[in-house]
Amino acid sequence: MRKVIIMGAGGRDFHNFNVVFRDDPETEVVAFTAAQIPGIDHRAYPASLAGRRYPDGIPIVPESELAELIAREEVDEVVLAYSDLSHQAVMHKASTALAAGTDFRLLGPDATMLRSTKPVVAVCAVRTGSGKSQTSRRVGAALLDAGLKVALVRHPMPYGELERMRVQRFATLADIDASHPTVEEREEFELPVGLGMVMYAGVDYAEVLEQAQAEADVIVWDGGNNDFPFFRPDLLITVVDPLRAGHELKYHPGETNLRMADVVVVNKVDSADAKSIERVLADIAAVNPDATVVRAESPVTLDDGPSLAGAAVLVVEDGPTVTHGGMPFGAGTVAAQRAGVGMQVDPRPYATGSIADVYRDNPHLGNVLPAMGYSDEQLRELAATINRADCDAVVTGTPIDLGRLIDSRHPIRHVRYELRELPPTSLEVVLEPVVQAARAASYALTG
Repeated sequence: MRKVIIMGAGGRDFHNFNVVFRDDPETEVVAFTAAQIPGIDHRAYPASLAGRRYPDGIPIVPESELAELIAREEVDEVVLAYSDLSHQAVMHKASTALAAGTDFRLLGPDATMLRSTKPVVAVCAVRTGSGKSQTSRRVGAALLDAGLKVALVRHPMPYGELERMRVQRFATLADIDASHPTVEEREEFELPVGLGMVMYAGVDYAEVLEQAQAEADVIVWDGGNNDFPFFRPDLLITVVDPLRAGHELKYHPGETNLRMADVVVVNKVDSADAKSIERVLADIAAVNPDATVVRAESPVTLDDGPSLAGAAVLVVEDGPTVTHGGMPFGAGTVAAQRAGVGMQVDPRPYATGSIADVYRDNPHLGNVLPAMGYSDEQLRELAATINRADCDAVVTGTPIDLGRLIDSRHPIRHVRYELRELPPTSLEVVLEPVVQAARAASYALTG
């Protein structure tokens, strides 16, 4: 029996276990380790999901205990199963495992992708915060406009009770509210549902896929971080970010997504300088010259509210983008600066509880407040930080209406941003073969 530890962050790790190791009689997974996301360790992957070979479930422990765990359990192999790590960071983790005497392994697309009976469009990225979700929304909207039924399947965010989250389906805002989601989940679910798509997520993606493909003409996979898809795509769209030019070849598994892509969306060309855009285009040409390149803007708009001209403003940004995505700012900062704010308030003196810990763990952060809300307590700490701040207004660059979730003593102005392609190539053009395939399949079923 080969003993294995899976290193993860509450998503890809569970998927890899389910499709590769769960029913393998020659392997025993002795533990998952957890990183990146606060509060997802010191629990267990339950027996109901782990299967008959694991009647007690599988423990989830902090990644900091990896070397000790290898020695105690006499582990043979460590499998890395999470995303948005620099290539250097991946090898540091490999070195930790190798120094303890174990093998180190990465599972690839052929081993982990599930096949759908319906056409699949996958949207992935080279880094967290590249604009993947807005691209997924744009793809979904184009398919809806073509008269197709769309199921948008999101990369897992199983930070709550895992058994309850085996398969999640959301068709209305009330469905989302009833699931008691984290802020990160709301950021991904609310806007697509508002556009008329059915959202799926969960823990067991074989079951997720079975349900999603039963009600949809086409599946849109919306990846998490810079991970590659769980479903085998008929069309793979990878989003690159010229605000972080060069990162497309420096992060795992973002470079994999770039090399596999059928279509590469060069986003944020309205914000990036010409030199950075050219660097990204050169890297695309070097590793994937056959990919179709689509240039796109991400224009930001502010909802109505009090004038920000000359005001002292606290900017709240999308949490994953500015934490493990490494961005020092996001759409909120761009919108605030264009609105002529007098000062962007430094949130750090007002940060409380785990929000203060976020700044300690992410020293690159400056005058932005990450919209962290992985638990009710953390959401309360976020609200307390906002209300303690000495400012005239709050600008939120998250995709959700933060005012629905917290009581703010400051007026809030919400920033919206959507993908806008530039001529000559649009997403409708690259999606046309998928539209035709979905229509043909639907016709074959209905006659």
